[in-house]
Amino acid sequence: MSRFWKIALAVIVVLVIAGIFVVPRLRHAEGANAAQTQGGKANGEGQGKDQPPVPVTVVPVASQDVPVYLTATGTAQARNSVVVRPQVAGQLMKLNFQEGQEVKQGDVIAEIDPRTIQSQYDQSVAKLRQDQAAAATAKNNLERSQNLVSKGGQQYVSKQDLDNLKNTLDQAVATVVADQASIRASQVQLGFTKVIAPIDGLAGIRAVDVGNIVATTDTIVTLTEVHPIYVSFNLPEKNLDLVRSSMREEGATPLEVAALDRVDAHVVATGKLDVIDNTIDTTTGTFRLRALFDNTKTELWPGQFVNARVRVRTVKNGLVVPAQAVQRGPDGDYVYLVQGDNTVKMQAVETATEVGDSHMLISKGLKLGDKVVTEGQFRLKPGSKVQPLAPGQVPAAPTAEELKAKKDQQGRQGGRRG
Repeated sequence: MSRFWKIALAVIVVLVIAGIFVVPRLRHAEGANAAQTQGGKANGEGQGKDQPPVPVTVVPVASQDVPVYLTATGTAQARNSVVVRPQVAGQLMKLNFQEGQEVKQGDVIAEIDPRTIQSQYDQSVAKLRQDQAAAATAKNNLERSQNLVSKGGQQYVSKQDLDNLKNTLDQAVATVVADQASIRASQVQLGFTKVIAPIDGLAGIRAVDVGNIVATTDTIVTLTEVHPIYVSFNLPEKNLDLVRSSMREEGATPLEVAALDRVDAHVVATGKLDVIDNTIDTTTGTFRLRALFDNTKTELWPGQFVNARVRVRTVKNGLVVPAQAVQRGPDGDYVYLVQGDNTVKMQAVETATEVGDSHMLISKGLKLGDKVVTEGQFRLKPGSKVQPLAPGQVPAAPTAEELKAKKDQQGRQGGRRG
C-alpha cells in the first residue's frame, strides 16, 4: 500500500471515531442549554405574573389653613441695661442686694458714708440762719429811716443813706437765697449717699466690696431689665416686602414672633414684632428686626441665641401631606401617587413650606383627596401593584386556603418545567 492511501485511511478512521463519540455529546449539551433557557423564561414569566402586591402605608392629601413662617437666628437683648455708679465719693458702707437678685426701681442698693456731706449740709443751714438774721436787721434799719423821712416833712435822713440801706437789704436777701440753694445742693449730695436702683432689673456680679473708697467713676453693679426683653434677628432683603405687606394687612395687630430653642426647636416664648430697622445692611444683604417678649417667667436671658420665627401670613385651605411622603429625585421632589387600580406612579410636586414638624405644604402637583405613599417607598417602582394600608395598619396574614392554593400553583409550575 502506498503512502498516500495510508494517510487517507488514517483520516477516515479519525472522522468515524469523532462521529461516534463527539457529535452526540454536543447535541446533548445544546439541548440542555435550550431547556434551561426556556425554563428560565418560564420562571421569569411566572414570577412577574404571580408577584404579590406590595403593602404600603397610604395617606390622603388633606386641606388646612397653614401659617407661613420666616425663621432666622436671633439674640436676646436686655430692654434696658444700666451701669450703676456712685454720684458722690466716699467709703462704701453697705450693699443691700444679692448678686443675681431682682431689684425694683427705687430700691436702695448701696449706701456711702454720709458724714462728710451731712456736715456740709449742717454748715449751710447755719449760714442760712446767720444771713437771715442779717437780712432782718437790714430790713429794720431801712424801715426806721423811711419813717423818719416821712415825719413832718423834715429831712432827717439823706437820700444817699436811704439808698445804701436799701442796697444792704437787697444784698442780705440775695445771700439768703444763695444759702437756700446751697442747702438744696447739700441735700441732693446727701441723697446721693444712698444709691437708688434706676430701673427694675437683675443685679449682676458686684464690682466693689463694702469698705472700699469709691469714686464717681467706679462701678458698683450692672442692672439688666429682662421683663420685658428684646430679641433681634436678621432676614434676607428679599423678604422685606413680604414682612411689610403682612404688617399692613394685620393693621393694628403686630406680627407674632416665636423664640425657638436652638437644640430641640421647641417654642420657648412668644412675642410681637416691635420694629423693622430703617436700613438694609449692604455687606450681608439683610435687614434687622426686633421683637418684644413679656418674658414673665424669664424664659429668655440676655445674650441667649434663639431661632426667631415670625408668622407673616396664613395660606387658606392649603394642601398638606406627611413630610415622609415627599422624596428627593434627580429632577426634584416627587411622591408615589396611588392610582385607581392600586398601582403607583411617580408624581412630581413642588413644596412651599414645612407645616409643624411632620407635614409639608404642597403648592403644585397634587389635589385634595389624592392618596400618597408614606411608608414602603423603597420597594416601589412606577407601575408597582400595592396593597394600601392605613397608618398603623399591618397586612393580614394569608389564610390556609390561600397558602394551599399558592403551594399547588408552585407545584404545577415545577411540573411544567420538568
